[in-house]
Amino acid sequence: QVQLVESGGGLVQAGGSLRLSCVVSGRTFSSYAMGWFRQAPGKEREFVASIMWKSVSKYYVDSVKGRFTIDRVDAKNTVYLQMNSLKPEDTAVYYCATAARGFLRERESWETTEYQYWGQGTQVTVSS
Repeated sequence: QVQLVESGGGLVQAGGSLRLSCVVSGRTFSSYAMGWFRQAPGKEREFVASIMWKSVSKYYVDSVKGRFTIDRVDAKNTVYLQMNSLKPEDTAVYYCATAARGFLRERESWETTEYQYWGQGTQVTVSS
């Protein structure tokens, strides 16, 4: 049984930082691409960042480039999302997901359908 557990969300002022973590169990973590998505109230779930097998590629949505960093530590079965210079528009529930393959093309990694398993989400709230 594959499980993903996110942590690290919370309330932060604009300009602040948070680091999200996602621990994966039940599959060989290192073999699969990982992604972070977010969903704000009344909006569709949107892609934030992805990281491929052995970190060979990383992709970001334009709105977070230069502010967010995705990383993985295969020895810990964990993917991270470091979020700096947070803005109120970053407020959302953040989800991690594990893909069905180790490598996705950039546009493929934007799609929720490329991911097999999802965590329960962690709330990030940025106050102005």
